[in-house]
Amino acid sequence: MPERYLDVVTAGPQTTVQDLGRAGHAHLGVPRSGALDEPAHRLANRLVGNAESAATLECLLGSVAFRVGHAVTIAVTGAAVPVRVAGRGAGWGSAVSVPGGAAVELGRPETGLRAYVAVAGGLDVPEVLGSRATDLLSGIGPAVVADGDRLPVGPVAGRPRAGEAVPARPGSELRVRLGPRDDWFTRASVEEFHGSTYTVTGESNRIGLRLDGPSLERRDDAELPSEGMVLGAVQVPPEGQPVVFLHDHPVTGGYPVIGVVVPDDLPVCAQLRPGDAVRIRVVATGGGGAAS
Repeated sequence: MPERYLDVVTAGPQTTVQDLGRAGHAHLGVPRSGALDEPAHRLANRLVGNAESAATLECLLGSVAFRVGHAVTIAVTGAAVPVRVAGRGAGWGSAVSVPGGAAVELGRPETGLRAYVAVAGGLDVPEVLGSRATDLLSGIGPAVVADGDRLPVGPVAGRPRAGEAVPARPGSELRVRLGPRDDWFTRASVEEFHGSTYTVTGESNRIGLRLDGPSLERRDDAELPSEGMVLGAVQVPPEGQPVVFLHDHPVTGGYPVIGVVVPDDLPVCAQLRPGDAVRIRVVATGGGGAAS
């Protein structure tokens, strides 16, 4: 039986191994991590017959190439990237058979930011605290994928499924529930926050989505003791520009959180590129984001 692996030829701008993350370890100072566009990750796994928790590749801006050591089924979801197998165009968003020794290439997406590659059997890198996810903040989990890496693939557990995905497109709106520290900001700033449009900056990453737009003015210069942070928290540093905490976020922070992004809108954050505009819509009061 041939050895099951992927040989990475070109790793692209940033490719990491991700699964559903290591939730429940915030009390140990360990971030959640996991796939930023969780629906795309889950769909890719379903298409190749994996459990949705299996590890995939999360590819920032595509431009990835790898060679398979065995005949395998793959699926690519998330940002709509061109896919080539053995030099020929292949389907995106559906199960694709790849012969042993063939090269798989992902181009750059026209829209969206992150593509997900599932391989039948899942990526079988070692688990750390119950997850195979790469955490860019703490360094826990496998290293960022590099040219020349060999990634082991686990045994096939299920059959590929028919069906075709819909390309992930960056949304133009983020719904936010106010709290717990919206009272640290002037009433005018809180009212302006609803309906304001912000631009995604080039400093955004898996830790946080940095936004540039109307400044959120504090009521005073008091300092907030460090407190726990949740996924989707909109933290506001002293300069007044909000940062949406994503899956590799720190588990504590000392800047006030004006609100928390509705969990269903977090995949929007995964696909927004620097320069994209996004509108804030306040939908309710009382934090209540996703668990850390």
